[in-house]
Amino acid sequence: MGGAGAAFPQDSLAAATNPAGMVWLGNRVDASLEWFQADRGSTIHGNTSGLSGDRDANGRESFLIPEFGANRMLGGDRSVGVSIFGNGGMTRYGDNPLGALAGNSSPAGLGFVQGTVAPTYAMKLGERHSIGVSLNLVDQQFEAQGFEHFDTPAFTAYPGHVTNRGTDQAFGVGIRAGWLGRFSPGIALGAAYQPKTRMGNFERYKGLLADGGNFDVPENYVVGVALKPASSLTLVADVQQINYSDVPSLGNPANCFLAVNCLLGTPTGPGSGWRDVTAVKLGLAFDATPSLTLRAGLAHSTQPIPPDQTLLNVFAPAVTTKHFTLGATWRLAQGPELTLSFVKAMENTVQGSNSIPAGVGGGEADLRMKQQAIGFALGWRM
Repeated sequence: MGGAGAAFPQDSLAAATNPAGMVWLGNRVDASLEWFQADRGSTIHGNTSGLSGDRDANGRESFLIPEFGANRMLGGDRSVGVSIFGNGGMTRYGDNPLGALAGNSSPAGLGFVQGTVAPTYAMKLGERHSIGVSLNLVDQQFEAQGFEHFDTPAFTAYPGHVTNRGTDQAFGVGIRAGWLGRFSPGIALGAAYQPKTRMGNFERYKGLLADGGNFDVPENYVVGVALKPASSLTLVADVQQINYSDVPSLGNPANCFLAVNCLLGTPTGPGSGWRDVTAVKLGLAFDATPSLTLRAGLAHSTQPIPPDQTLLNVFAPAVTTKHFTLGATWRLAQGPELTLSFVKAMENTVQGSNSIPAGVGGGEADLRMKQQAIGFALGWRM
């Protein structure tokens, strides 16, 4: 349903969007597995230092992403549950885009994985409203390869902690709180807020990531509405804000590394240059029969990567902004709910503009990415 659901909880993964939705679900368990495939790469042109070329970053194109959730009612107006979910990304170039710079090796790329375990408590306030809170236990993993050129005192505050140091791990604890109100049988509103989650530093890469290897989970919040114009049809819409700019490793300008007092690893050192993002998500659910629900949705977000910040983002070309989704759920008479889903992120390109400094040979770096995913889920009402 385009990722929308702040006002329309449907399974025990609901706490990932709005913890207040869990108390409306009853007793249930959900498990899912998604096959995710991404095609990403970059093109550098007009460069006089040997960086020009078209390269794909698909050292690994597909991933399996599991999720799990469970919810238990405590009487009729309280619930406890847990939602386990993750996200991340990976690029791997066989031909390092920065390979012409002295010392850089191939293959090259970045790997990032984030997993969250979210124990959740929710309670109803009367017959129409609920609130909920999740304790987010976050585990992050990070790895970088191919950045040897920057592993010197001329570029980093922490030589020896820049590249090719294997997978590093960091932990953090945060919260997510939400509210849901059902104002009539046909109108529901929801909202949730997650402040920035403070994470431990990636010590192995404190010379690459800003602020000594810090990689906090950015502040984000969402508001949503669910409308039921007919008994068999539900329409949903969410608006979500993600504030990347407040996390130095994500928000600091990516192209400041040639400036004075702009060393990698420092609080003001180079990051990804990402802007804050606003995403609009729309979806519908249609009960075709008592045992079959059909779903569809779309989502559109603003672009996080500005045209002048593309050079270092060749290793993180997260430029897709439009997603289309389809899905269906079958409810078996004596068994689980079976759900299939499909997500297509349309190919998008960000063309660089003043993206490569003259000191690195000038020219431009263009980014591209497209994605798709197929998911299968089982849900049991207990």
